[in-house]
Amino acid sequence: MGFKTVNPCTGELVREYENHTKAETEQRIQNNFRAFSQWRKESLEVRAGLFEQLAKLLESKKSELAALITLEMGKVKGEAVSEIEKCAWVCRYYAEKASDFLEPETIETDASKSYVTYTPLGPVLAIMPWNFPFWQVFRYAAPNLMAGNAALLKHAPNVPGCALAIEELFKEAGFPEHLLCTLFVSDEATEAVIAHDLIRAVTLTGSTAAGRKVAATAGKHLKKTVLELGGSDAYLILDDADIELAATACATSRLLNAGQSCIAAKRFIVANSCFDAFADALQAEMSKKSMGAPDDASSGIGPMAREDLRTQLHQQVTESVKAGARILLGCEMPAGAGSFYPPSILSDVQPGMPAFDEELFGPVAALIRAESTEKAVELANKSSYGLGAAVFGSDVARAEKIASQLLDAGSCFVNDFVRSDPRLPFGGIKNSGYGRELGIWGMREFVNIKTVSVK
Repeated sequence: MGFKTVNPCTGELVREYENHTKAETEQRIQNNFRAFSQWRKESLEVRAGLFEQLAKLLESKKSELAALITLEMGKVKGEAVSEIEKCAWVCRYYAEKASDFLEPETIETDASKSYVTYTPLGPVLAIMPWNFPFWQVFRYAAPNLMAGNAALLKHAPNVPGCALAIEELFKEAGFPEHLLCTLFVSDEATEAVIAHDLIRAVTLTGSTAAGRKVAATAGKHLKKTVLELGGSDAYLILDDADIELAATACATSRLLNAGQSCIAAKRFIVANSCFDAFADALQAEMSKKSMGAPDDASSGIGPMAREDLRTQLHQQVTESVKAGARILLGCEMPAGAGSFYPPSILSDVQPGMPAFDEELFGPVAALIRAESTEKAVELANKSSYGLGAAVFGSDVARAEKIASQLLDAGSCFVNDFVRSDPRLPFGGIKNSGYGRELGIWGMREFVNIKTVSVK
């Protein structure tokens, strides 16, 4: 599949891009490695200054960059602007914190001096998704470039304009040419890039199936990987939950980016005693979001990014209904142009249905009854995924204990919806992947943790 921009609001082809040839790909990898060889020698102060400049550039261009996101993958304008602002935040965060995160650590041993350093590995290949086409790249690039690595970006085929815009932003901010380099290559050609001697590590954000393929190829060639994969986040609504708070937070999480987020709330496991009240409140909240053109400020939810994704989502809904799920809201494919899908709710969802077992990557909520707190935890963990989870309850100590000790997920929030934060580690377990991004943990994933001992 080639790289092309298709407006998901209209279905119209905007522009096509030719894949790089084998020779062009090789040249870009060589250029990237040469840029790394010089960049690794730059001081942290120089690197930080460039990231400060990049943050200012992002903020000054946020309207036009947001418009590009909206054009290529359909995110509503306000959310697209927020995505660019978050990219500026992560640039400033690592510019400020890198010196602390990479500070050598002295270890007392029998030697006269022994310590641990954190030095760069080299070019890191990033295989990135379309759903947050700027944020996903920046949350990888900021810590890795601040650590002295170089970045090769293989972006999703439907957001090529975003990939080129990111590359241009780094150049305009004053970073060395080729330090962040875009590759327009097929999935098959990507395997050869992973295997290349100059590629030192690989990070992927995407589907579990894609993660397995990348991990297998990288493992064959002994390349370290960080994988942030799919999720089917469970939100537990306990019997003492503040229903209004829970419904508002859950609707926000489920409909953010038209439901196209790995850490969106997807399975709502609700105590019997408050099930009907929560279902009514969630339906009321989700009904407030109107579908519309993403560049229209009044639109609450834009189109899904691609027509094939909408078709797949509706098939999952249809199969779940055939298996016994009940429609409370939406779940109908709208007529007309664009890959729109309405805010939707399925009730009476059970294990064995696609709405329970699979990731619903769109604006569909799955309601699940639980007769006890123990059963709610069991149902939450009865998933091949383990990315995020949340617990809502007035007894905060109880909710926190469930979140911290009982739920199988990389991020667990109490009385709030799950989201990434540059200050906190982000990643999953089980089929949601491994390794961490963000915080000190993300910065140290792709460095050489080197022992130095002096007698």
